[in-house]
Amino acid sequence: MTTTQTLFVSIASYRDPELIPTLRDMITMARDPQNLRITICWQHDNESLSLFTGTGMQLMASDDAADDPVWRFEWQQALITVVPVHYFHSRGACWARFIAERHYAGETFSLQIDSHCRFAGHWDHRMIEMLNGLRALSAKPVLSTYPPAYDPQEPDEKRSQFASRLIFREFSKEGLPMLSSTPLSSDTPVRGSYVAGGFIFADGSFVQQVANDPHIFFAGEEIAMAARAFTHGYDVYTPHQILLWHYYGRRKENKVWGDHSREAKSSGEIEMAWWERDALSKKRIRTLFGLEADPVDIGDYSLGNARSLREFERLTGIDVKRRAVLPEVIGADKRSVFLPHEWPDDALWAQRLVSPFGKSIKLNKTDISDAQATAAWWYLGVYSDNNRLLNERKFSREEIDAAMESADEGKMTLALDFTATPSETPSVVRLCPFNELSGWGAVVEQAW
Repeated sequence: MTTTQTLFVSIASYRDPELIPTLRDMITMARDPQNLRITICWQHDNESLSLFTGTGMQLMASDDAADDPVWRFEWQQALITVVPVHYFHSRGACWARFIAERHYAGETFSLQIDSHCRFAGHWDHRMIEMLNGLRALSAKPVLSTYPPAYDPQEPDEKRSQFASRLIFREFSKEGLPMLSSTPLSSDTPVRGSYVAGGFIFADGSFVQQVANDPHIFFAGEEIAMAARAFTHGYDVYTPHQILLWHYYGRRKENKVWGDHSREAKSSGEIEMAWWERDALSKKRIRTLFGLEADPVDIGDYSLGNARSLREFERLTGIDVKRRAVLPEVIGADKRSVFLPHEWPDDALWAQRLVSPFGKSIKLNKTDISDAQATAAWWYLGVYSDNNRLLNERKFSREEIDAAMESADEGKMTLALDFTATPSETPSVVRLCPFNELSGWGAVVEQAW
C-alpha cells in the first residue's frame, strides 16, 4: 500500500498581482496537484472572495470570524487556504509566513516560497526525489537557494537558466551576516550553510521545529533561520537543478515599507512604522547571535540544542562577534561550507580571521572640483582610530572625472572594498590630489 505524500506550501503575499499567476503555474506544473495543501497569508487592500472565485476556484468553506477569517478553496485538485489580512495590519514577511504556518496539519513535506514564482515541470516530484536522495548524507536535509529570475512581462524562454548557491556578502551595520549568490555547476546537490526565505523545501516537521519568528520584520531573517535550522540538526543543500524561478524586479509593486510610513502612522492607519518594527526585529536577531548588550526574550524562536552556534560559525567560516570571516569566504571561490574535519582550533581560527569592509564613500563635489582639472591622480587612505593605515588606493583622473559626472545631489561616490585584522576598524578616510608640477594638494577628510 502506497502512502500519500502531501506537501504543505506556505506563501506570504503582500498586495501582489503575481499571486494568482503563481498559484496557477504551481498547480499546473505539479505532477500531483491533488497532494498540494497551499496556505496563503493574503495581505490585501480590498477583501473580496472574487479575486479567487473569479479564477475558477471553488469555495469549500468560509469562516469570516473577525479575529481570524479563513477561506478554503479547491482548484484543479489542490486545496488552498487563504487567510485575508488588510495590509495595514501586516507586521512583515516573517509574521505573514508565521500566520500561514499555523495551518500546517502534519503534511509530509513543506515548501516556503514567495507569491511571485514560476515552476519547472513536475517540480513537486523532483523536489521530493531530490530531498529523499540526500537522506544517506543527512537525517534532516533541506533544499534552499535563491531561485533564478523570471519577468512576467517576458516570454518563458528568457528566464534565467543557471542554478546558484548562497554565499556571504557582507556584515550589515548591525553586525549581521548578509547573503548573496554565485552560479553553481554540479551534477548533484551541493552542501550549503544558508537558507533563502523565498525557497525552503524540507520535511513537514521543519515548519514546527524552525517556525518563522513573527517578530522578525524582514532583513536578517535568512541568517537567523539558517542558524536555527543548523542548531536543530538540519543540513542545507543547494539544488543542482532549476526547480522554480523568482521575480526579483518588482520595482513598481507595493511594498510594506512604502505603505507603513510615517504618514500612515500619523493618521492612525498603522500602529508602528516599518523601521520601528525593523529595529525591534534586528534586536531579536542580534540577541540570537549573542551580540545584543540588552538582550530580549526570543522565546520559542531561539537556537536549537542539537548543535551549537559555535559549530554553525565553524561551518560557515564566519565569526559573528568579531565581524570577521576566514579568507576563503570572501576569496575567489566564495566558500560557504567548512566541514568538521577542516575546522581550525580556536587559536588558529582567531589568527586566520579577517574583517571585510565595503562602503561607498560619499564626498562633496565642491571639495573636489577645485583640484579636479589639474590633478594627475588621487590618493585615498583609510585609517584606524590610532591613525594606522588600513587600506590605500590610487584613483586615476579618469575615475574621479567619472565619479564627478555621475554625482547625485552634489555628492560623488567612491567604492571601497578591503580587509583588515578584526582588532582594527576604520575611523577616517582621507583623499588627496597629486599634481605633477605642484605636488600634493589639500586633503579632504571625513569620518568612515
